[in-house]
Amino acid sequence: MKPFLILQLRPETEAADDEFAAFLAKGGLAESDTTRIRLDCEDLPEGLALADHSGVIVGGGPGCVSDPPETKDPAEARIEEAILGLMPEIVARDVPFLGCCYGIGVLAHYLGAPVSKARWGEPVGTTRCEVTEAGRDDPLLAGLSEAFDAFVGHKEAVQALPDGAVHLLSSRACPYQMIRLGRNVYATQFHPEADAAGFETRIRIYRNRGYFRPEAADDLIALCRAADVTEPERILARFVERFAR
Repeated sequence: MKPFLILQLRPETEAADDEFAAFLAKGGLAESDTTRIRLDCEDLPEGLALADHSGVIVGGGPGCVSDPPETKDPAEARIEEAILGLMPEIVARDVPFLGCCYGIGVLAHYLGAPVSKARWGEPVGTTRCEVTEAGRDDPLLAGLSEAFDAFVGHKEAVQALPDGAVHLLSSRACPYQMIRLGRNVYATQFHPEADAAGFETRIRIYRNRGYFRPEAADDLIALCRAADVTEPERILARFVERFAR
């Protein structure tokens, strides 16, 4: 099997390692089935060939594509530039792609759709996702529950469906929870790899990054531990199964 290219954006080693382990576990992947690049630590290799990979998976991170350029952390700006630099080929060739949380902002931004903090940001916790009519026929969602909970936590959101994209999952708090472009390019606002233990790690690491009041961390951890979140990981597993080659 050609490896999946996993691009990570988190500058905190503990968070990045935990996210990578979740992608492996929930995607049914061995480490040898992947090419892992932490973009906070290294640049994309010169001559990187997407054709040598089964697909691309982009993890989450603290950056926001909608932040003014002059306010962006230099490392986050460099990461964003690297990801956006791959999007022309991914979109033109319909390369299998799964952008998780930050990834939906990157895809929508590249396609010219508005991404901002104006509305639909969601606090750390769970959101109720509902399958749209188009989503019922999508290979990654067919046969899944019509509605299910997923872990979220984001400051910005896609404000309008990008031209040419298909709307697959919605929630009352944030309409654009999952979209598809072409046949193979997917992005989710929620975290398909996340479970309660993983979100507990992120709550601890990001408690002072403006996602929630720091004193609310223990309550959020309890909320995540009590949540029943199972369907999102099936989406990740189906993505891997469908595109492994």
